Amino acid sequence: MENLSVGDIAKRCGVNVSALHFYERKGLISSTRNTGNQRRYGRDTIRRVSLIRVAQQLGISLEEVKSVFQSLPKFGAPNHAQWEKLAKHWQKQLNERITMLEKLRDSLTGCIGCGCLSMQRCPLYNPEDQAAKKGSGPVFLLQDE
Repeated sequence: MENLSVGDIAKRCGVNVSALHFYERKGLISSTRNTGNQRRYGRDTIRRVSLIRVAQQLGISLEEVKSVFQSLPKFGAPNHAQWEKLAKHWQKQLNERITMLEKLRDSLTGCIGCGCLSMQRCPLYNPEDQAAKKGSGPVFLLQDE
């Protein structure tokens, strides 16, 4: 299998070389060294880095990515069963985030959608701090329907 240089991976994935070094320090990707002590990466690194970039765009932390990657082989592409396990984990997590984002979106549109910014019409309106009885934080958005 052909090993790629750090520059090759960076170019292919659209990231800076420094990002690859950072990902490696964080334990997200792995390299070997050639006789000249230069980093070399397997082609599977392209998939990992691409997945890292997409995960970051979706708000998934690098720690979360690392925890999922720990179930995968250090070198080489995951097999079908390993990939399926990873996908199911993130599908559940992403569905929860989508639900929360939809709830936030729907709550905010009533507040800014009318154009008047009337606090009496806002779904997040909290007269006399009634929400304090329900707990701390954004309780209107975190409560179940």
